[in-house]
Amino acid sequence: MRGLLDLVPDYVRSFERYVPSRPDPVLMRQFGVEHLFRLNNNENALGPPPLAQEAIAAFRPELGAIYPSGDAYDLRQALAARFGKSPDRFLVGNGSCEVISSVIRAFCGPGDAIVTADKTFAVYEWVAQFSGIETRLVPLAGRALSAAAMLAAVTERTKVLFVCNPNNPTGSWWNRATLERFLTALDGRALVVLDEAYREFLDDPDFPDGMEVMERHANVLVFRTFSKMYGLAGFRIGYLCGSLEAVDIVRRTHIAYSVNILGQIAAMAALADDAGHLAATRRMVDEARCFLRDLFDAMGLEYVSQAGNFIMVRTPISDTMLYRKLMREGVMVRTMTGFRCPNWIRVTLGREQAMEAFAKALPKVLSTHERPDVIPSHKGRIWRVR
Repeated sequence: MRGLLDLVPDYVRSFERYVPSRPDPVLMRQFGVEHLFRLNNNENALGPPPLAQEAIAAFRPELGAIYPSGDAYDLRQALAARFGKSPDRFLVGNGSCEVISSVIRAFCGPGDAIVTADKTFAVYEWVAQFSGIETRLVPLAGRALSAAAMLAAVTERTKVLFVCNPNNPTGSWWNRATLERFLTALDGRALVVLDEAYREFLDDPDFPDGMEVMERHANVLVFRTFSKMYGLAGFRIGYLCGSLEAVDIVRRTHIAYSVNILGQIAAMAALADDAGHLAATRRMVDEARCFLRDLFDAMGLEYVSQAGNFIMVRTPISDTMLYRKLMREGVMVRTMTGFRCPNWIRVTLGREQAMEAFAKALPKVLSTHERPDVIPSHKGRIWRVR
């Protein structure tokens, strides 16, 4: 008689599952703290835009008995109006992770491969691995994605290249010229996914807008999300945009009705009310980035921080040990060993209270470093570590 494992493909048996963190109340009891500052998932500390908050609060419970729009019809109309494209060029998913899975299923089969960086958003690699698709990982050049190395990794088996721009966790990004040279050299030999999850945190005229790039390169798909800048991570709303042909192909492998009704409503409201929210979030992130840069400079710690609402810092002790020590101080960060960056942590940039809590806890647990009492910050502002 065959056992259960005999029915499982080798590539699934060999895959190590992702283990999410426990709920905050459980973690607080485990580490003996009364408050926990979540600085591990790059969530927006300001929450959703005001109109989205109103839409969530006004949701009628009886609508919970009704299936949502199976293809996020109204939200696709809103996205089409925002970006000046046909609504059929948009596909909405249960977070970017589902959209990634749909793209790989649509374009990759047995014997095919994807190309991505070795230190980037890990879900590209994970989905390929547990789908039996080869992943060709390209080392970063310094802290940035290497266009030349990614091109060199392409073979006749390559179907998709994933370019996280800006890159998570390093925050590096390709400018217009770099991306254009890359796409020209690739010459349509494979699909290119531009993952722009952190695009809204960047306000630089030299950053290439994927929504415009795809009009000149039919092999480009763009991913964006409502989880980061728009503060709707709990509703899991991600989307892609591309040519009608490419999106139609992906839609064939995409699960309908996967996006909940309240998430669709909140995302539409967020799009209608984002100007002030984007500006306020960028101000918060810029101030927090300057504050933590000053902290790390004072402590003599190496850090990487470009675009995005996060900063990565090298630590003098194991990142997993530092995580446990910081948790006992009520501060939760992301360890970077899983990103192939051992002894680094990533810290979400957020509100002043959370930044001060981290700035107080880090020198305390790193006893080999002198703890600064006063740390200067952006525009001469002083945040005192209490």
